[in-house]
Amino acid sequence: MALAHAAERLGRFGREMHWFTELSSTNDLAGELAAHGAREGTVVIAESQSAGRGRLGRTWHSPPGAGLYFSVVLRPGTSILQLLTLAAGVAIASAIQAATGLAPVLKWPNDLYIGRRKLAGILAEAGAAPSGISHVVVGVGINLRSASYPPEVAERATSIAGELGREADRGVVLGECLAEFAARYDDLQHGRREVVLRAWRECAAPLLSRAVEWDTHDGTRAGIAEDIDETGALMVRTDEGTMRVVSGEVRWT
Repeated sequence: MALAHAAERLGRFGREMHWFTELSSTNDLAGELAAHGAREGTVVIAESQSAGRGRLGRTWHSPPGAGLYFSVVLRPGTSILQLLTLAAGVAIASAIQAATGLAPVLKWPNDLYIGRRKLAGILAEAGAAPSGISHVVVGVGINLRSASYPPEVAERATSIAGELGREADRGVVLGECLAEFAARYDDLQHGRREVVLRAWRECAAPLLSRAVEWDTHDGTRAGIAEDIDETGALMVRTDEGTMRVVSGEVRWT
């Protein structure tokens, strides 16, 4: 199968994979497996999801044959938790470029775009334990083909096939994603945070220096996105000085 081309680079993600034609959510099943002791690196893959979701509780439309949907189980130390989604974003962007030649732009903190249309998204969810966080599930959804999305999604989504004018091999894309994520996760595990931060800045360069706005409990704030700090927070220059944005939705204007 096409996934075999990356077998030697999969690391912890090559030991246990669960494949499904359809699931409610790969993140949900991966979370259940993690809660019952699944080892780090366990991968759950589905060809479609009936209840896929993105950040902030949004629905991630996952029709059959249209995308690649997978989740991985991680058991990271607390020192690297804040950079997991950035590392995943860098990995998926690099993987898509390696597999297809497309060069997605990263939109803080974890969306991948081609131009003004969304190509892929990442959702990280932590599992709690009495002593802290027991595991983190990182889910990825990539649009491989055009599909019958709801109108509000169709106008802002794109796909690999739509951009290339031809289809990409699902196994090749998956293999590159897992191999790149294995490499970036190892960077974090071995103290090479700057490698991940530098790669993220390179992938996000077209959006940095752009105007952004975001909501806070005091109302909507606006400024110019300048950089990320060593924790992965977005640094925004405002009339009141530089502010750190650590969560929520940032709208690029």
